[in-house]
Amino acid sequence: MSNLEAIAVLHDPVRRRLYDFVVAQGHEVSRNEAAEGAGIQRTLAAFHLDKLVAAGLLETESRRLTGRTGPGAGRPAKLYRRSGAEHEFSVPARDYRTAADLLAEVADEARLDARLQAAARREGRAVAGSTQDLAGVQTVLAARGYEPRLDADGVLRLANCPFHVLSQRHPGLVCGMNLALLQGLVEDTAGVQARMDPQPGQCCVVVEKSKDNAD
Repeated sequence: MSNLEAIAVLHDPVRRRLYDFVVAQGHEVSRNEAAEGAGIQRTLAAFHLDKLVAAGLLETESRRLTGRTGPGAGRPAKLYRRSGAEHEFSVPARDYRTAADLLAEVADEARLDARLQAAARREGRAVAGSTQDLAGVQTVLAARGYEPRLDADGVLRLANCPFHVLSQRHPGLVCGMNLALLQGLVEDTAGVQARMDPQPGQCCVVVEKSKDNAD
């Protein structure tokens, strides 16, 4: 399915609600959980969830939720999570990804890390707005597609990296840029810091209260 067709699937308000609910969770979601979260019946949720899978927007796996195996363990549940595929479109087509990859390659070869990070810090300051606390930073990051989630330790972990494809090809350059960008964003937010903490399936940067201001 094309990018345009995949995005068009989300025009249905029920599918959009289900997709947003699944993406917002920090774990795989069952049909029952998705139906409850979207406020619809399970059979309707199953229909629309599978449409989202067919569009490449969600992925599935089957697993017994009880953890038991063998006779009497029950049937495996179908679980949903956001697809790792990226979807974007414009009319007419624009190829910004190739341009970004070529620019990153040149910057990497020319060892322009320091200049790129300085530019990223300036951009971070420019988009920060009046972020007076960690909650304000979370709002800004959400608007920029990072999908920030506050964990039990009070660390703001970023479930999505807006630069994922580039970071896979140029990790040192792009992750350094991303860190500088978020450092610039929190620079004027008292008691908040951004630091590297790469985890599988997440952005390489986390935001948290600085150690001197932690409760």
